[in-house]
Formats: sequence, C-alpha cells, structure tokens
Amino acid sequence: MLRRGLPFILLIALVLAACQKPAAPTPTPQEDTSSSAEAPSTTEKKTVESIRLPMGYIPNVQYAPFYLAHQRGYFRDAGFEVEFDYSFETDGVALVGAGEIPFAVVSGEQVLLARAQGLPVVYVMTWWQKFPVAVVADAKLGLESPADLKGQTIALPGLFGANYIGLMALLYQFDLQETDVTLESIGFNQVEAFASGKQRIVVGYITNEPIQLRNMGFDLTVFPVADYVTLASNGIITSEMYLQEHPDRVRAFVSALLMGLRDAIDHPDSAYEVSREYVEDLAENDPVQQEVLATALEYWYSDDLGYIQREAWQNMHDVLLKMGLLEAPLDVTQAYTNDFLPEWAKGWRK
Repeated sequence: MLRRGLPFILLIALVLAACQKPAAPTPTPQEDTSSSAEAPSTTEKKTVESIRLPMGYIPNVQYAPFYLAHQRGYFRDAGFEVEFDYSFETDGVALVGAGEIPFAVVSGEQVLLARAQGLPVVYVMTWWQKFPVAVVADAKLGLESPADLKGQTIALPGLFGANYIGLMALLYQFDLQETDVTLESIGFNQVEAFASGKQRIVVGYITNEPIQLRNMGFDLTVFPVADYVTLASNGIITSEMYLQEHPDRVRAFVSALLMGLRDAIDHPDSAYEVSREYVEDLAENDPVQQEVLATALEYWYSDDLGYIQREAWQNMHDVLLKMGLLEAPLDVTQAYTNDFLPEWAKGWRK
C-alpha cells in the first residue's frame, strides 16, 4: 500500500497535538433509510456514529475495499458514517492512541513503535497479508538475488517508514547490514530518479514503482520483501479503551470492511468502477491502475480473511529491535488480536 511517511520521532509531537483537539463526535440518532416501502409509516431510528478514518495516503484505487464498504452501505449498516481522511499515517496512530477517533489504517511497524512509546493502540484486522515493499533494480545490473545487493547504491525516500524497514528486513535475511550498502535518501521520487538514470536501484511499493517503470519500457529485476520474509503490514487499529467499551462496534466495523475486501477480491472489475467514484481522474480504462489493483488483490488475499499472523508480528518486532528503532523487546501478543474477526471470514472461500 502506498503511504506517506514521517520520521518516527514526530509521533510524540503528534500525540501531544492530538490531545489538544476536540473530542470525536458521539453517536447520534439518524434516520434508517434502508426500510422497505412496506415498512410502518413511523420513522424508525438507529444509532449511527459519524467518524473520520485516517487512511495514510491520497485517494487511490488501492482503497477499493473501503470504497466498496462505503458505497454498498456496509459501514452504515454496521452503525458508522465514515469520512475518509487522507492524512499522514502517524497522525492516525496519534489520534487513536489519544482516544480522539476510534479507528485508523496503520502499518504493523507503526503499531509496535507507538506501543513502545506508551500509546495503547491495538491492531484488530489485517488488510495487506503480504508486506508490499520491494527492491527494484535495473536488469542490466545482473542481480540474481538480494545477496547481490552488497556493495550497491540503493535509493529510497529516507531512513524512515516501511520502505526503509522493508529494505533492512530483506538485507538481514541475507546476512547483510546497512553498512554493506550505500543508502541515498531521495524523497518519494523513485520513479523519476530511476527513469532519469540517476539511480539504478530503488526501494518502493510492489503496487507502484515496478508497475510504472515496466509500463515505461524498463527491464527490471524485482525483489519483493514478502518473497523472503513475512512482516506485519497495513490493517486497522483501535485503542484498548475503545475495545473494552465498544467491542460490538469494533466487530461491526471490522466485518463491514472485510465485506468490502471480499467484494473487491471476488469482483475486481466492480471494485475498479466503484473506486472511480472516489478517486478523481481515475480513467475508465487505465491499464496501469488496473494492474495496480490486480497486484494489490494478490497481496490482500487470505483463506482466512483479515487474519493476523503471529509470525509476521514477531518478525517485524525483531527487525525493529535489530535496527535500534525499539529500545527494548515488547510482548507482541499485546499489539494485536484476532478476537474481533467475524466467523464467516474464516475459510470464507470454502
């Protein structure tokens, strides 16, 4: 999943800022417009909570499951009127941790880093089953495996975020250290830097840089991190307090989003069309964006939809610890729970 990143040290500042913001809206009675024509004339009321959901990136076809859950009424049927907030990921972590909003779209490493700083956030559903970062190299370099990255110059947005962590996890799998390569921080300009010839190896997202560059005619060697190590990726977080006080609402929200995810996997063409209602300038037939969605679908899929893998979290924890981003070990089992996944999601294709 594409995501704008911020250095982890800004998280504390964002938490302090979040604590000064107005409280999140409380549930309010709204009309139930889903009743049939034969319903009684008396308008029946139900509680719908208006929430904003930090997404971590700009409107994009990769948010298709969320758009489907919104457009098809799954969120509303679950009791939520959702406003998509395309703000920074770390802002979402801070707001959820401060109890200002109930949910946010967040990656696994941010959850662990937040908990290490005392933020009581909990990951309740996996969206991306596979970590989407990849190393993209000019095929002319003749790299045959990630081990061949030793001695190479590798460009990435900066020494922060999922690109950096994914790269380090990949290097560690081949007994390489950061000192075995030369890292260049170039901002989020990987495609431009590669296409111009300034960089021959970049780190990016499997749903972005490789697709764009191949469609520009470049011959690439791609090393997806997920092919070599399982890491915790993007999903939904809430706070420990919200879990305790509103467990049924957490279950309802998770189930609604999983229904959107199920629909996207089962009907990608419809998912693309619905996304056009939410993503400005998304063309009816854009082969690049259609490939982006198709690739994302492969990374979302699981036989147990939304299931959180302990191995992924332990691996992520160990990478962060080795990088020095965690000062001390954490109990990773406190960072996530599968208890709020709906029964239908387990073995949903059977």
